[in-house]
Amino acid sequence: MQGLIQRVKHAKVEINNHVVGEIGNGILLLLGVEKHDDEQTADKLLHKVSNYRIFTDENDKMNLSLKDIKGELLVVSQFTLAADTKKGMRPSFSSAATPSQANELYEYFVAQAKELELTIATGEFGADMQVSLCNDGPVTFNLSV
Repeated sequence: MQGLIQRVKHAKVEINNHVVGEIGNGILLLLGVEKHDDEQTADKLLHKVSNYRIFTDENDKMNLSLKDIKGELLVVSQFTLAADTKKGMRPSFSSAATPSQANELYEYFVAQAKELELTIATGEFGADMQVSLCNDGPVTFNLSV
């Protein structure tokens, strides 16, 4: 499971010019699911996303997590994160989960995230989405478990 996180001042996802998910200060998570992933993998990634210390403290050091600042989380499914780009000039998606497996784990991840008592917003699995954000820093990390 791949999670590309970006520390944002605000972010939103639109489908057909209609906002379906929007957050203020927090993390935009682009979530990619691979064949070998399961609920345990999703739990590990969620723990990492919610506790990863990428927000600054009073000394301007990255010592605070999303949970610490009571930030918001926007989860957007991102099929292309599962791509193998090592060979050639075209990505291979052979390691990506099937759409049904990926959707099931995406929905599981979102349900578990909602239990963290944070503000959670989402995109729509499999939709053609437009994502807008104000990356704070910029701060971006690729998390895997």
